Amino acid sequence: MDPMRIFLALLTLLLVSGCATSPPSNPENLCEIFREKRDWYDAATDMNDKWGVPIQVPMAMMYQESSFRHDAAPPRKYLLGFIPWGRVSSAYGYSQAKTPTWSDYIRETGSSGADREDFYDAIDFMGWFITKTHKINGISKWDAYGQYLNYHEGWGGYKRGTYKSKKWLMTTSRKVANRASKYSSQYKSCKDELDSSWLYRLFFG
Repeated sequence: MDPMRIFLALLTLLLVSGCATSPPSNPENLCEIFREKRDWYDAATDMNDKWGVPIQVPMAMMYQESSFRHDAAPPRKYLLGFIPWGRVSSAYGYSQAKTPTWSDYIRETGSSGADREDFYDAIDFMGWFITKTHKINGISKWDAYGQYLNYHEGWGGYKRGTYKSKKWLMTTSRKVANRASKYSSQYKSCKDELDSSWLYRLFFG
């Protein structure tokens, strides 16, 4: 391969990694997210290939959970009203995965080096969870509304209908579903462009 092409490729990878932890500048547009963060698109398509989960569903759920912040965490608890005393939940990272569920994911997939602050691992985790939700509770992988209810309440909680007494959660789940629908339409308009990007052409053009 031409040395200049190798240099440009390495420079691109360095630039991408340098901004990998910052949220996308336009999170409302899936095309813009992936144009800005090419490695995220690679991770999302790998997740889709591996789990058969449509990209727009975990992306809409992740937007709701963390606003695409790698170090997102729940609010702190306070002892006596002013002494920091841990977090209200063990949820953490892009996907806001709770520690026990993340441990299950690592054990079942053999992903021993997975990190909740790594986008690739986070979206793969969500693909795994959405697939298990489909197997356990029969929720379509394309059903962002039902998938988010399971994600929030857990498989057992969803079976027991715990969400039915939480109008705010059902409202939030509808918001996630609407965003997934919007993301889906946006993705259809730019998928060919993303799949034939200049970086792809650099190596295979």
